[in-house]
Amino acid sequence: MNRLSKKQKTRSRKKTILYSILIALGAFAILSATYGVYLAKRAEVAAYRSYQAIADRENGSDLRDEKVEPLTDNVSILFVGIDDSEERGFGDETSRSDALMVATLNNEDKTIKLVSIPRDSYVYIPEVGYNDKITHAHAHGGTRVSIETVEELLDIPIDYYVKMNFNAFIDTVDALGGVTVDVPYDHLELDENDEYTVELKEGTQLLDGRETLALARTRKLDNDIERGKRQQMILEAIIKKAASASSFTKYGDVIDAVGSNMKTDLTFDQMKSFFDYVSKGKPQVETLTLTGYDDMSTGTYYWQLDEESLEATKTELQTHLELKPGSSEYAGDATTNDND
Repeated sequence: MNRLSKKQKTRSRKKTILYSILIALGAFAILSATYGVYLAKRAEVAAYRSYQAIADRENGSDLRDEKVEPLTDNVSILFVGIDDSEERGFGDETSRSDALMVATLNNEDKTIKLVSIPRDSYVYIPEVGYNDKITHAHAHGGTRVSIETVEELLDIPIDYYVKMNFNAFIDTVDALGGVTVDVPYDHLELDENDEYTVELKEGTQLLDGRETLALARTRKLDNDIERGKRQQMILEAIIKKAASASSFTKYGDVIDAVGSNMKTDLTFDQMKSFFDYVSKGKPQVETLTLTGYDDMSTGTYYWQLDEESLEATKTELQTHLELKPGSSEYAGDATTNDND
């Protein structure tokens, strides 16, 4: 009788443990689902705050015959970093762009190509009808003019844009818990308020938002090309960090960070599509460089783009987007300026 009683007690304890595990798993599943709904609602509200369509571009780029959609088409995104700080007297639409980067996404092979455009590149700006530094394009008419100038330069449609100021960049990196990147040298750098308070140390390490911004902006010890490469490296690190499972609980903070300091013409559903692209596709990222040379012949510094390299980059991006120059799909009647 005692043996039977012990067996019954053992079985009872095992059942109790099993029930406890099942209850815990069920509770975790419920909490996860609830948290997911909560994040989705926060994301929707933040997306609504950040959404800003551009006049005359509601149906997409003029270089497209039809409007494209993420996950169903190959698309391009222009990332614009701006300094709209009060210290420099800039407003959102009167500031110069501090960083310009184009990403093309190919849905079939799940790849991303990133090209950083040096801010002092001497290019044709259609809005004003003459050549100038590409950083000045934004000051001539905001995001619309920046997009039109990049389309003119690279001869590809820009389907979407994401514009962030320094605060959004810092808060996003901090919300993700920082990013791991390779710092090329020791250097005291400017912070978001243009004060020398950020001490960068050489080596691969985890950087917070302020340190990452300083690394992205610095160019005192090299040039715009190396600066562009660092920005590509940083964006790639952010993409990988955002796609990692460990970032799930941090999305609420990321959403809050970008909501008031980011502008985009991506809808909430389109943003979710891009997240699926990154998290499920685990895309391979390739960086491209617009080579050139320093030019002080006019008394003003410009980065003169190498024409052969520029043409090769155009072809590579067009191929990645599966566009064929001269075809009806590509809108081959787009004009090209000889002075680009």
